[in-house]
Amino acid sequence: MANKLDQLKTMTTVVADTGDIDAIAHWRPQDATTNPSLLLKAAASDAYRPMLGKAVAMARKQGGSDADQITVATDMLAVLAGQEILGLIPGVVSTEVDARLSFDTEATLKRARRLVELYDQQGVDNRRVLIKIAATWEGIRAAEILEQEGIRCNLTLLFSFAQAAACAQAGAFLISPFVGRILDWHLASTGREHFPAAEDPGVQSVARIYNYYKANSFNTVVMGASFRNSGEIEMLAGCDRLTISPALLQELKDDNGSLERRLSPAGATSQDGFGTLDEKRFRWESNEDAMATEKLADGIRRFTADQIELENRVRTLVSNVA
Repeated sequence: MANKLDQLKTMTTVVADTGDIDAIAHWRPQDATTNPSLLLKAAASDAYRPMLGKAVAMARKQGGSDADQITVATDMLAVLAGQEILGLIPGVVSTEVDARLSFDTEATLKRARRLVELYDQQGVDNRRVLIKIAATWEGIRAAEILEQEGIRCNLTLLFSFAQAAACAQAGAFLISPFVGRILDWHLASTGREHFPAAEDPGVQSVARIYNYYKANSFNTVVMGASFRNSGEIEMLAGCDRLTISPALLQELKDDNGSLERRLSPAGATSQDGFGTLDEKRFRWESNEDAMATEKLADGIRRFTADQIELENRVRTLVSNVA
């Protein structure tokens, strides 16, 4: 019998949850996704040093204040990393907008368009790029506009059903609900040490979203993310896409047991009669979901901290490049 990773690939598109070039080259996933945390780790590796130098040199050449150059350099590093990754995979790569812009629609639009422009300058077709944006109300509105412009989006830091419904209604190409971080919150809030995979709150959240989308013919792709264990992945077998860390990919590859399909469009049913969400209702529904409110804020803070650390890492290089 094929191992569980190979079985999973017959029912779900597997995405690599890493910015490590060597890991992506080894696992050869269909797609790849990055974020500031992953880029920060990757930037310390030998594989990224030439990209980092090139990004800083290009930013220096563009001119402007040191702050402007640092911002351009980090965006350029993300684009160069994305370009390198696209040379290893057949699908798409997600590149993230600065999390500090999560509550500013216009600033998000400006940064997203610049990322696409930078990819274009490197000869990368924008159909192979997803712009990754936090699923705040402002981020969802930006994604709605970008999708109309032909720029496909990945709405990330998604923890609630209200976020998922709003993303689908906005025509977002893809969402990334965070399974493991939902589990983390419930473990902390209940004092429990474990949830069986079938009762995992993160798994249940993604399954609910998937069934709602399929039962109501929404085209938005569901990509489960942020897994804590392989059991969560197995319970979501059949989901459109799953982005998985190298460690869990290896665990699935080493397991030759049978993998059951859990989700399918044909079997999707939903009792959720969620109507159109305006801003007031979105904010109310979000306010009523303590887990989602807390984890969204925490996620934005974490991505921001890593973005700032990455910028600090290139600050000296920007000032030294002639």
